[in-house]
Amino acid sequence: MSECASERESYGFELPLLLFAGFRSIIDQLHAELAVQGHPGARPAHGFALQAVGPQGASASEVGRRLGVSKQAAGKTIDRLEALGYVARADDPADARRKLVRLTPHGLDLLARSAAVFERLRADWASRLGEGRVRELERDLRTMVPAEYFRLDVAGWLGQ
Repeated sequence: MSECASERESYGFELPLLLFAGFRSIIDQLHAELAVQGHPGARPAHGFALQAVGPQGASASEVGRRLGVSKQAAGKTIDRLEALGYVARADDPADARRKLVRLTPHGLDLLARSAAVFERLRADWASRLGEGRVRELERDLRTMVPAEYFRLDVAGWLGQ
């Protein structure tokens, strides 16, 4: 006997939509909070790019490789981050022909505030759903999401 559409609790297409909507709601809340905390120009792709720059700095080519985008696309993102004061270019002490992109104090502040807001948002989910359920959800997603999908280059499909 087949299930009537009205009796079904969910459909296959809903899972990716719900996962994306959950992601989007967290990211939107994050950026609303960051705007209030002094980072109104921060965009989702900026956080990925700042992570790709890393604490030691990186060349535009390295940032591009880490994000899975071209050197030109990385350069455009770096230009925007520099205009916002999140990164600065400097000579590479190991190679005079190369420029390094380094995080500025403003960029470090954005990352620190983002981490704190993410913790608060997770705590909100835990208070509403229960800590155990959130831990189970995280564990289940780690089981289902292949390791190669857990990378920085997600920024490439988020846009700028």
